[in-house]
Amino acid sequence: MKIRDAVQDDWPHIWSFMSGIVAAGETFPWEPDTPGEQIRSFWLSDGPGCGSLVAEIDGAIAGTAEIHPNLPGQSAHIANAGFMVNPDYRSGGVGRALGEAAIDWARRAGYRSMQFNAVVDANTHAVKLWHSLGFETIARVPEGFKHPRVGYTDLHIMFLRL
Repeated sequence: MKIRDAVQDDWPHIWSFMSGIVAAGETFPWEPDTPGEQIRSFWLSDGPGCGSLVAEIDGAIAGTAEIHPNLPGQSAHIANAGFMVNPDYRSGGVGRALGEAAIDWARRAGYRSMQFNAVVDANTHAVKLWHSLGFETIARVPEGFKHPRVGYTDLHIMFLRL
């Protein structure tokens, strides 16, 4: 597996699996019909403190991550990130590799910590992964996410000091 910076030409490959994940509405707060162009401008942002990565296996994009400031201004020293793994490559270590790479990217970019604002409790694999990489759940938002299958479920706010 190779982790590298994403480029604009990667978008069609990223969107080919991301669109289904967004449409499922199970892990991200975007509306299921959010246009790809809107998500692309966020995911591949070249704004200050922003970066995006892809994981490649045998030349295919197996997953992607984006890193950005959690908040602007006086709180821009805290990173936030999003991750999506191509369903064809789940359970193969892609999420962990992207998580480790994003943490390293954030450290090199000068961030002091990383915070996730909305890890869906029903996404037990993600909660377990982030805990294994050193994140703590510092709070839970009761019924903060309307999951299409399980109904209202909690959101974890997770934190890692870099």
